[in-house]
Amino acid sequence: MSGQKPTSALIEKGFRPGNRPNMGAPVEKAANRSKTLRRLVRFFRPETKAVILLAVVVVITVVASVMAPGFQSEAIDDIVAGEFGRIPGLLLIIFITYMIHGLATLLQGFISAKLSAKIIDRLRNDLFNKIINLPISYIDTHSHGDIMSRMTNDAENVSNVISQSLSSLFSGVLTLVGTLIVMMGYSIPLTLLTCTTVVLTVITTKVMSHFMRKLYLKRQVLLGKLNGIVEEKVTDIKTVTAYNLQEETIEDFERSSDIMTKTGIIADIIGNAMGPVMNTISNISFVIVAAFGAWFAVRGDISVGVISAFIIYSKQFSRPINELAQLYGQIETAIAGAERIFAIMDETEENKSGDKDFVIDEGVIEFKNVDFSYVSGQKVINDFNLRIEAGKKIALVGSTGSGKTTIVNLLMRFYDIDSGEITVDGKNIREISSDVLRDSVGIVLQDSVLFSDTLRNNMKYADENITDEKMEEAAKLSHVYKVAERLPEGYNTFLASAGANLSQGQRQMVTIGRAFLSFPKILILDEATSSVDTRTEKHIQNAMVRLMKNRTSLIIAHRLSTIQDADMIVVMDKGHIIESGSHEELLQRKGNYYNLYMTQFAGIET
Repeated sequence: MSGQKPTSALIEKGFRPGNRPNMGAPVEKAANRSKTLRRLVRFFRPETKAVILLAVVVVITVVASVMAPGFQSEAIDDIVAGEFGRIPGLLLIIFITYMIHGLATLLQGFISAKLSAKIIDRLRNDLFNKIINLPISYIDTHSHGDIMSRMTNDAENVSNVISQSLSSLFSGVLTLVGTLIVMMGYSIPLTLLTCTTVVLTVITTKVMSHFMRKLYLKRQVLLGKLNGIVEEKVTDIKTVTAYNLQEETIEDFERSSDIMTKTGIIADIIGNAMGPVMNTISNISFVIVAAFGAWFAVRGDISVGVISAFIIYSKQFSRPINELAQLYGQIETAIAGAERIFAIMDETEENKSGDKDFVIDEGVIEFKNVDFSYVSGQKVINDFNLRIEAGKKIALVGSTGSGKTTIVNLLMRFYDIDSGEITVDGKNIREISSDVLRDSVGIVLQDSVLFSDTLRNNMKYADENITDEKMEEAAKLSHVYKVAERLPEGYNTFLASAGANLSQGQRQMVTIGRAFLSFPKILILDEATSSVDTRTEKHIQNAMVRLMKNRTSLIIAHRLSTIQDADMIVVMDKGHIIESGSHEELLQRKGNYYNLYMTQFAGIET
């Protein structure tokens, strides 16, 4: 659920619910590289058969690539010696070898793509499941854009590496080993000369990769921050436009974008330089083989065919190293992305433990000496005591930041209290399963939340098995039927962009109708009618009377006209109760509630 609001104490510390990049989140640091790779390997286990098949295909590809130059060497030596009898047979063998190599390479790409799709599907599912089960406190204090970036960009980077680089890594190692063995069979001295460039390649790769790793991780973090800015501004585009802050918003975006661009340019320069540097080293190897090979051939140590084979083998020997160097940037990006994904997956999930068999029959709620703070040392709820009898209608009022919505957050177990006790039907809510507790509570938040689905499915969100008859009955009680009548396909109308084709008041009416269909024992209304006009509010109030009958109701309201018939009105200030009583009693006392009431209805400044 969403719509919960931190109190002023939390806001003063810079914590806002998901609308500032990295606000409240720890600074990203690179995790252990080997540990990240080991965790990625675990996702391959369910696809063991596909991995084995891929390995077999890669072996076939490598064997074909290693054998072909040898056949070419024999053919060249026969031509030099003037023996043409075996040439047709050798040419056919070479042709078949390269055909096998081509088909195996094609199959290798197909298997890699399929394997990548399945692994990333599992990774995304696990990540989404984790995000859904994270505590509200985590979602409130982390950029929504950054979280989504890990689900999309980071997961996609991992996917690309698995599909494009996994088989290359495997075949590269086999090609190096196989080529080295064959080369040593032809000429050990020439093989050793070829390997001299490998040392230079390893040193160069190690030095350049050290800088690349830091830059690619930094770029991923900056990308998450940039996505957070975009998510915030697009979501609040009406506010940006209303205050005519388009230019300032663009400048803010461009500043963050420029920082990421500069980091990306440096990372890409180093990453793209890897290929040319490796090619230069490879060409040095080619020159060494050609020069010393010719000398060995003149001495009679090797044949011309062996020189030809060695030239191919030297290229083949350095090719995997060059490919890995060119892919290193992608690999580092994927590892950085995987680290960020696993960082979320390592977060502690919401504690939903408790008695799953407990049944909430009456809905008696009691707060006993409750203390709570969003930020350690800064209490927003202080020694709060309140008992709500079954079926009673209790209203919470007070100035902004007094802790009204926080009380709802604590009752719903969105946050855990620091001390004290909250009970429902005499049982501590910490001992009741969160699922049981929330299934017994119907809640309508100030910010109407709908989903990109049909009006019917939005109404049935609490229980998709509810009959259409009950749904339409609830629609009449909440006046949602009037909304449906104005839509082109009635209840089957698709609510684009989570209800953007409805007015704010209409969206709020749908959320109220949804609460009707949850059949709760406890009803929470957090400014439920704040977005509807006076006439619609009157209709909803009449419906609320029927809805709240025999249900414990907790109402948060700024419109005091909506709560005058409450059984008890509780006035809050700085996290504790300063007044309580009926509407008439509180007016007679001429205290804080009286001042609030007169401000709204008589225009008196307080």
